[in-house]
Amino acid sequence: MTLFNYKRRKSWKVSVGNVELGGDFPIRLQSMANVSTMDTLAAIEQAKRISEAGGQIVRFTAQGVKEARNLQKIKEGLIKDGYSFPLVADIHFNPAAAEEAALHVEKIRINPGNFVERTKKNNGDYSDEEYAAELKRIEERFIPLLNICREHHTAIRIGVNHGSLSERIMDRYGDTPEGMVESCMEFLRICKRESFPDVVVSIKSSNTVIMVQTVRLLVKRMEEEGLYYPLHLGVTEAGEGEDGRIKSAVGIGALLADGIGDTIRVSLSEEPEKEIPVAMKLVKYISRRENHPYIKGFPYPSYDPIFHQRRKSRSVENIGGDNLPVTVSVEESSNNFSETEVWPDYVYLKGKTPIDYKNLPSGVHIIVDEERWIEGIDSLYPMISLLRFESSVWNIPLLFVKTSWCDLTEERIAKLSEAKNVVLVLESNRRNPVGEGRAAIHRLMRYNCDVPVILYHRYFEKEKEDLQVKAGCDFGTLLLDGFTDGIMLSNYGNVISSTDINSCMFAILQAARVRMSKVEYISCPGCGRTLFNLQKTVAEVKEATKHLKNLRIGVMGCIVNGPGEMADSDYGYVGAGRGCVSLYKGKECILKNIPEEEAVERLVVLIKENGDWIEKSDE
Repeated sequence: MTLFNYKRRKSWKVSVGNVELGGDFPIRLQSMANVSTMDTLAAIEQAKRISEAGGQIVRFTAQGVKEARNLQKIKEGLIKDGYSFPLVADIHFNPAAAEEAALHVEKIRINPGNFVERTKKNNGDYSDEEYAAELKRIEERFIPLLNICREHHTAIRIGVNHGSLSERIMDRYGDTPEGMVESCMEFLRICKRESFPDVVVSIKSSNTVIMVQTVRLLVKRMEEEGLYYPLHLGVTEAGEGEDGRIKSAVGIGALLADGIGDTIRVSLSEEPEKEIPVAMKLVKYISRRENHPYIKGFPYPSYDPIFHQRRKSRSVENIGGDNLPVTVSVEESSNNFSETEVWPDYVYLKGKTPIDYKNLPSGVHIIVDEERWIEGIDSLYPMISLLRFESSVWNIPLLFVKTSWCDLTEERIAKLSEAKNVVLVLESNRRNPVGEGRAAIHRLMRYNCDVPVILYHRYFEKEKEDLQVKAGCDFGTLLLDGFTDGIMLSNYGNVISSTDINSCMFAILQAARVRMSKVEYISCPGCGRTLFNLQKTVAEVKEATKHLKNLRIGVMGCIVNGPGEMADSDYGYVGAGRGCVSLYKGKECILKNIPEEEAVERLVVLIKENGDWIEKSDE
């Protein structure tokens, strides 16, 4: 992991059919079909749409031997129509299905958490002997699969999901990054001993903090054991719309910014071909950092890039300290106020048009440049340059000082440390804003400066999705690092509304798990195991609950990863069978096998019974 200067992690090359990944090859894009693997025609047509959107690898669920066998028909149909991209079989619980699928497709994905270990212990305590016996059983079941894959030139993805760790791993490590990494390493060590090289690795979670920490820890553990397998990245159950795109940009983008990742999948609760353009934008944006101007940064000595806490800063009004990170929008004119539906914490009025100070919206904090600032007006604060700060004294409660990282000299940092009313606005307009932001914060920490920091990025985007991807990558990475007390976002050209920009900022804070402002929906993208219309259901759940506050609601297609991946949800809606749904409160299943047509209404009743419901009129 490179903190300041972008450089891709070196990994071994793996061939997945006619697509090579790892090494010096480009980051590959993939998606997963959500139609039944037994519906050959629908599977072929959906795989084509994924490919035509730019996807290079397509995955299908193979929950049983018959589904695994039908992949051959799908493969033959695609080849007949002139398509040669590789297929991947997604396996849970069924080694026999994996062995069958390895005969027909270019890669199989197995989940260490449920590939072999399905027995449950009543006492939950594993002795060293029992633990070793389970490892032996894994080896006995896994090696025959490796031999089949070797014979048929089939690659394997060892894919750990946060929501499906084995009972043995949970007993020894708990629901932790260490447990997820060890679950993966057990299988990788077997691959190494058996000299099986065609391995891709993934560790996923719907929680971006856990996902990023775990992948960074996995890279470290692999390097310690001389393993450089390529990595597949993804945030599971990211959701749909703005939230799904931003959550994916935060989690995947943070790792890509570290130089980690050889192939990615953006998981959206939408048609799978819609995932590819988002993934493409993510990779293209981060790849621009290749050979960027060198950033001279020095790590704070005790900083842990894997497990770290939020940087300690002092509190200035409602910024810094233990306060939640704030949002600051940039407006050219106060005339835009009448069109704004989502309000930030602060508005920076940058233009030169007159301001009607007597009629500012109630409760809105306004920042203006020094020449427009009028002393004595409540909720009005000045923004000045670092040079102006050096030459003046400001006896006011809150002063914003704007600068870039390269201007933070030792003398200036010392002066910032002494000024207890200052919030530093740190701007970056270069190709690697993450590296510059890290260099600046590490510099402040090295000199024990606890001034609150707001990160400021400017963009020039015409499409909302482009802004969501880029801002999610840039702000999200540094939020996950624990490095900021607020974010400030502007987009030039007035082509994206203030409401959309403000909504984007709040969604980034929520995706990084630092501030909740609305319901978070943890919804899977669906696959051939899903037995109801997932997209329709997500829309119905959202419509019924979107006005609620500070709740996490999971909407999961099936039981395989559902309860685990939504483990930190307040409520869950999980497919239990054809036309049937189970409802959860936290990790506990409260209602089983409810008819699908009643499930949303029963979910609302469950929320009301637990005191988490508010009426829409009460907002």
